[in-house]
Amino acid sequence: MSEQTVLVQTRGPVMWITINREERRNAMNDAVIAAIADAFTQAMADSFLRAVVLTGVGERAFCAGVDLAPGAGSFQYDFSQVGVPFVRLMRQARDLTLPLIARVNGACMAGGMGLLGMCDMAVAAEHARFGLPEVKVGVFPMQIMAVLQDLIPRRKLYELALSGEPIDATEALSLGLLNYVVPKADLDARLDWLLARILDKSPTAIRRGKYAMRQIEALDFDHAASFMEAQIGTLALTEDAAEGRRAFNEKRPPIWTGR
Repeated sequence: MSEQTVLVQTRGPVMWITINREERRNAMNDAVIAAIADAFTQAMADSFLRAVVLTGVGERAFCAGVDLAPGAGSFQYDFSQVGVPFVRLMRQARDLTLPLIARVNGACMAGGMGLLGMCDMAVAAEHARFGLPEVKVGVFPMQIMAVLQDLIPRRKLYELALSGEPIDATEALSLGLLNYVVPKADLDARLDWLLARILDKSPTAIRRGKYAMRQIEALDFDHAASFMEAQIGTLALTEDAAEGRRAFNEKRPPIWTGR
């Protein structure tokens, strides 16, 4: 390829994954999906990393969805394989034991809403817009519903999907899609603030906690409580748990080993 469709950078203990297709409003194609998947694999293998940020270049778009340009290969799937690439990517994101934060720097549409939905947290600039416009081009946000159905109230989700009309960042915040909405100039400052609140905490507790939270999503109360009972017992045996107790009693900041 003549240019990288996705930029992957390590900034201290944080991996930044940036869709680099500003001229296409950071729309996804097969190369973008594959590059994000590769970055997630790298992140899981790097014990130094503590968080992952997903964003797009520029200020126009976080991700405008699937690239609909002629020859882009949109909606052309190999059904001899189990799972299309975007579904595999969503599964991979949900199995990621590092905090995954969306930095929404502009329009977040269609498949971009899927990227947003698979993240753990999201910070958006106030000019960002959000929507599921698939019905306008004769399709439906089928795959994306898997990550949005538990984030957006059912009636509003129907409205977004059936009308195809967008909402602004303030409404997206009220629906629970976002953690924070800030002026465009303050986007990175708010993101850094949120990261700082995570990076000083136990990486072991976060890693095992994310894993446990994913596991109980489909469990009823009794089974979830039993599973979590075993998880806290296991977590209490880690080095970070011992260090956390020592630091608390010695009234000092903990020194985490991540083990």
